[in-house]
Amino acid sequence: MTSTSVFTAHSALTPYGWDEDWADAFAPHAAEGLLPGRVVRVDRGQCDVVTGDGVLRADTAFVTPHDPLRVVCTGDWVAVEPDGNPRYVRTYLPRRTAFVRSTSSKRSEGQILAANVDHAIVAVSLAVELDLARIERFLALAWESGAQPLVVLTKADLVPDPVTLAHLVQDVETSAPGVPVLSVSAALGEGLDVLSAVVCGGTAVLLGQSGAGKSTLANALLGEDVMDVQSTRDVDGKGRHTTTTRNLLVMPGGGVLIDTPGLRGVGLWGAGSGVGQVFAEIEELAGDCRFHDCAHESEPGCAVLAAIDSGELPERRLESYRKLMRENQRIVAKTDARLRAEIRKEWKRRGAIGKAAMEAKRGRLR
Repeated sequence: MTSTSVFTAHSALTPYGWDEDWADAFAPHAAEGLLPGRVVRVDRGQCDVVTGDGVLRADTAFVTPHDPLRVVCTGDWVAVEPDGNPRYVRTYLPRRTAFVRSTSSKRSEGQILAANVDHAIVAVSLAVELDLARIERFLALAWESGAQPLVVLTKADLVPDPVTLAHLVQDVETSAPGVPVLSVSAALGEGLDVLSAVVCGGTAVLLGQSGAGKSTLANALLGEDVMDVQSTRDVDGKGRHTTTTRNLLVMPGGGVLIDTPGLRGVGLWGAGSGVGQVFAEIEELAGDCRFHDCAHESEPGCAVLAAIDSGELPERRLESYRKLMRENQRIVAKTDARLRAEIRKEWKRRGAIGKAAMEAKRGRLR
């Protein structure tokens, strides 16, 4: 079968993102008599797959390798057996994008949260004080995934003063260069039309902490109460995990939405370029530093430190940048022996420089 005929034969999947490129990638599997489908939910080694014949329950045993980043996840396009009891997913198509974080385990494994995502919606509640560092962390992962991030400030009705709300939006925009920042109120229906227009026609994943109002926002985007909603604690704005699995659902205005459980821990996983995009102004300033390997700590001719002294760059941004870069470097080093050796070499170099500086200082004091 040609890719065109494969696309036409399974055109019922178009609302879920099926297109000619996916059909082209699937053509070899179609020749084997397998069915294309998109994973809408994964649960304990099995998954729900939407196909042209409806939603099927399939086992993922054939594609469950030791590498946790290669397991079937919500958003994957897969090849499913046409019949059988149980049915099996035989493989998944190469992912266009993948949202990955590190697990909380001491083994520092990566965990894939969603695949083939076009938009990463970072939901942030205005019911509590903004945590700009956490927003930057979410954005680093979103950029690294290959998706276009956007920040949605939920519960805007709790900030009735438009001037205060504008300042909050501006604070987030400063911490999210190149990222749209929208304020919405699902309770009042404000801002939802703009958000729907931004994410329609593609796949959006909804991310955020428990209590960020994700399930309420998801229901508003889906036009019905699909997701359960629970109240948050007044003391800190946190909530329980309303959503316990990642679910892919079709939005009435076009496109699909993947809702995820609230993420208490958001560890980086090989997100060096994502961190660079979040802190684009620091990366740009670093190009003017005297030394190409400037650490922006105390080196002479550091353009980044000069920007802090002049007030052009907030010191909080540099501290957050340093923290995320160090964290990401540690994660990568655990799986990259060459990088570990380079880090040790750099530590020794900096140690030697510090020792030489101390000896020179002692010499001047004698």
